[in-house]
Amino acid sequence: MKFSVNQKDLQNSLNYCQGVIEKRSTLPILSNVLLEAKNATLKITATDLDLIFIQNISNIEIFEEGETTTSCSIMYDIVRKFNNEKKINFNLVNENKINLESDKSSFNLNCLKTSEFPITEADFKENEFILNSKKILKLLNKCKFSASNDETRHYLSGIFLHLTDSDGKKFLTAASTDSHRMAVSKTLLAEEIKFEPVILPKKTIFQLCSLLDDYDGDVKISNLKSKIKFEFNNTILMSKLIDGKFPNYFQVIPKDNQKKLEIDLKTFLTSVDRVASVSLDKKDGLRMNLSNNNLNLSVNNSNSGDGKESLSVKFDHELDISFNPRYLIDVASNMDGNKIEIYLKESGSPALIKDPSDFDSIYVIMPMKG
Repeated sequence: MKFSVNQKDLQNSLNYCQGVIEKRSTLPILSNVLLEAKNATLKITATDLDLIFIQNISNIEIFEEGETTTSCSIMYDIVRKFNNEKKINFNLVNENKINLESDKSSFNLNCLKTSEFPITEADFKENEFILNSKKILKLLNKCKFSASNDETRHYLSGIFLHLTDSDGKKFLTAASTDSHRMAVSKTLLAEEIKFEPVILPKKTIFQLCSLLDDYDGDVKISNLKSKIKFEFNNTILMSKLIDGKFPNYFQVIPKDNQKKLEIDLKTFLTSVDRVASVSLDKKDGLRMNLSNNNLNLSVNNSNSGDGKESLSVKFDHELDISFNPRYLIDVASNMDGNKIEIYLKESGSPALIKDPSDFDSIYVIMPMKG
């Protein structure tokens, strides 16, 4: 196998591979990437057995077709230190060694046989449909922060993707919760599609977001009961799904929170963040004392001290309620408009939070005691 590839193209691909490969894998082959040079294309594959990343680089010269596997982290570390305008030449010396060189640098890397590399069939097309990358990215970004980190409830440690109906319209909807907070976002579908409800693992979510950040175009999505595939821009990301039943989140969305708090988003975000600085871990309750268009924020920590700040708001009720400030910061940081609306009921009732510039997303946060 002999080929020449642009440094920048290879570095970008290996960077994504690094996000898939586990740093401490018990199987040596899983630390490697599969390189296949044929049909004027370099195909690069990385997997951790749950997630598979495949990318085709067409901007290459192939002098001799072939395939091998070699260490992803070592090759990435070498490639990223080359000048990004340079070509890198690869030569498979024998089945155990591959040489790469550029300018006056030359490296020989150990290889493992391709027969040891685990490949999962990626050619399924069940429930296939197409959605714009920005719509997918919005769904994931609006919900990923509230997915649970509690591995004992694995069915909450991802994003629930499913179809919903509203006023005769069809939506692809995302929801996530860690039982203390929840995020729900939806995007309108231009046509009716077939799609099995799935729970996307957190690692898949972050890898997909990273890939889509640099891409604006159509994404082809296919899903079975146990796996899902995203195809776009010479890239395939295929993932196993979380096995479990996502809870009926509709029933925890507040229906009668009539006390509306409206405030400038940036002002609210910076004030909450500033007052919460007194808390060493930002887990102390942020007290919100509301009355007559005035909001008093305060935090009291017995080890570090206390802080308070007053803000002018739109609110014509009286209420005293506390929240985890980190939850408020996470929600506000994911909003795009100039205002934030918080719908309240009582001090012990969950808050419903909306972005007036985004009617397709809502957030729910449970209050804290004291």
